[in-house]
Amino acid sequence: MEFVSGYRDEFLDFAALLFGWFRKFSTERGAVGASLEGRWRQLETQIRRLPQDPALWVLHVLPNRNVGISLGQGAEPGPGSGLGAAQFLGDEHPLHLRDLSPYVSFVSLEEGEEAEEEEEESGEEEGAGLEKVDPDKNGAPAPTSRDSPQEANPPGRPEEPEQEAGGGGGAQDCCRENKAEDEAVPERRKGRRSEAAPLHLSCLLLVTDEHGTILGIDLLMDGAQGSAGKGSGPENLAPRAYALLCHSMACPMGSGDPRKPRQLTVGDAQLHRELESLVPRLGVKLAKTPMRTWGPRPGFTFASLRARTCHVCHRHSFEVKLTPCPQCSAVLYCGESCLRADWRRCPDDVSHRFWCPRLAAFMERAGELATLPFTYATEVTSETFNKEAFLASRGLTRGYWTQLSMLIPGPGTPRHPRGSTPSLSLLLSGDPYQLLQGDGPALMPPVPPDPPRSLFGSWQDYYTWRGLGLDSPMAVLLTYPLTVYYVITHLVPQSFPELNIQNKQSLKIHVVEAGKEFDLVMVFWELLVLLPHVALELQFVGDGLPPESDQQHFTLQRDGPEVSVRPGSGVSGRLSSGTKEKGGRRDLQIKVSARPYHLLQGPKPDLVIGFNSGFGLKDTWLSSLPRLQSLRVPAFFTESSEYGCVMDDQTMAVATGGGTSPPRPNPFRSPFRLRAADNCMPWYCNAFIFHLVYKPPQGGGARPAPGPAPQAPPPAAPPAPARRRRGEKKPGRGARRRR
Repeated sequence: MEFVSGYRDEFLDFAALLFGWFRKFSTERGAVGASLEGRWRQLETQIRRLPQDPALWVLHVLPNRNVGISLGQGAEPGPGSGLGAAQFLGDEHPLHLRDLSPYVSFVSLEEGEEAEEEEEESGEEEGAGLEKVDPDKNGAPAPTSRDSPQEANPPGRPEEPEQEAGGGGGAQDCCRENKAEDEAVPERRKGRRSEAAPLHLSCLLLVTDEHGTILGIDLLMDGAQGSAGKGSGPENLAPRAYALLCHSMACPMGSGDPRKPRQLTVGDAQLHRELESLVPRLGVKLAKTPMRTWGPRPGFTFASLRARTCHVCHRHSFEVKLTPCPQCSAVLYCGESCLRADWRRCPDDVSHRFWCPRLAAFMERAGELATLPFTYATEVTSETFNKEAFLASRGLTRGYWTQLSMLIPGPGTPRHPRGSTPSLSLLLSGDPYQLLQGDGPALMPPVPPDPPRSLFGSWQDYYTWRGLGLDSPMAVLLTYPLTVYYVITHLVPQSFPELNIQNKQSLKIHVVEAGKEFDLVMVFWELLVLLPHVALELQFVGDGLPPESDQQHFTLQRDGPEVSVRPGSGVSGRLSSGTKEKGGRRDLQIKVSARPYHLLQGPKPDLVIGFNSGFGLKDTWLSSLPRLQSLRVPAFFTESSEYGCVMDDQTMAVATGGGTSPPRPNPFRSPFRLRAADNCMPWYCNAFIFHLVYKPPQGGGARPAPGPAPQAPPPAAPPAPARRRRGEKKPGRGARRRR
């Protein structure tokens, strides 16, 4: 598929933007030669002529002593003080963060600190041959003291910055230490290392504006893996900070044209003093005192970055000016050359000349998809939607909300690790909506005492019955169970009336190629509220599920808050929805099969559902779709764009010879518009719905009714076995001869 905006983890686009800018910055900063001083003066002159940004800019100095970065065999650190592994983040197209596990992994540097302190007290020096980062007496990590040959002071820079290291700068202690303490460093975490020590990001220099938009970044790396630890000595911090400010003004990462701030504040006292003589050269006013808190505003948060790239060459917007195609306005290009190259691609069905009128039609649906009843609809459907700021401003930083954001969960957040099985204490704590809460009051009102008297076909109807205000963001999480509800109550009766699904008292549903929806498994409890007299079994199937969850199942019951564990038969939890149930009790069974769908064994389901499927992005669909063709059960799938629906139809035709129904907008789609890197098309989670149209059996005409493949009509008389028939003929011929 050409576009992966609705399927790729947004963190990967964010990381590609950060490392792309950092790689460009490192290359330009590391240039050496006789004209270095002249280049600095030329850059300063250029910055003094830039227009002024009325917003305040902030230079953050952020220590890190907890997380290390381990590079696998697939990624080698590049030259200089940077991450050479960054190249695969932009050049390749991994879809999920777990796809990077062979290349990059994050390790904790906190384990074994007690043992390290004992080693430091005893004076052991087993690991002096390797560069390590150890906590000093104040608890801050001490970096190495090697000077980088690539670093150079800007003109007029004081030659002895260490003489000023006398006061303040609590956050900067992680980046400034006495060289004598680095001469003999004990080996850290002996016995836990595999082959090489993890890289340690000892300090992060970050330039933002007062609204949180990231404008520049510099990573001070220490460690023993390759040469990435060079250039992080303590005397290099002030020159690197000054160089970072210059490049952030000349080439801002976040957005906008080159500009200089009206005023700059620094988050470290000592660095603030060292920059007092340098920053005025750029025509920028430095604040009188350093910043004492995380941000100048209580609600400060890093804004979402739209990692815009050219569709052909993948260069970012901070490198080139990107403009959409003048005809369809859907695809971004850096210039005429990339537009012409994409227009003339071969074969013709992958060229932009083939797709341009189709993409123009997709763009016309943007207004329809943005038509939602919520009070915040204008904000969240905007192309510049800042999701992180939206969630943080509403206190949605814990529980299931962390699955939607790149924000760090708040302290004490009850959440399970991403991609792992929810723990018993979280799932079965007596409140099925615990993980849907934010920092404020309860977001989900009590369950209405009476079941719904009519079927819901819109968010407006559901919110009214459920007692939710139109300012509630719960639709972002409830899009999954409400989509299942819409399929059961509206789409299956329309497309497959012969199944009479609305009169069934139990339903077995397979959720194929499950991913994020399994991480939000408790939101499906709402199905028991909407369909109180139906016993539901949801089986999540997919090789992306955690292997330790394979073959696990648990049952959620609605008759009390007790929790019980039955050995050998899964987990049974009795959750309270706040009301007494009228009529017979119905349960929700959850089963997990961590394998591709075509390898699943078991009884045939009543219904198959897939969320944001992306048939063309995973090879297992070429086997799973024929499996569905053989089962011939109703199979409904959602997509985040019409483009994905077209690609799914083509994949279905290749895999089975069948197709898909015309996609229709999902009234229970997520209201959050998804980020798109190389295009301007509207992408929403669960935006469109379609069902599979199976290839007719041999000799059939129209599409047969779903269900088991029709058997051949029985013959008038059962044929006798071939051997008996031959045996009967032989005696007959012999009798004639005897007569």
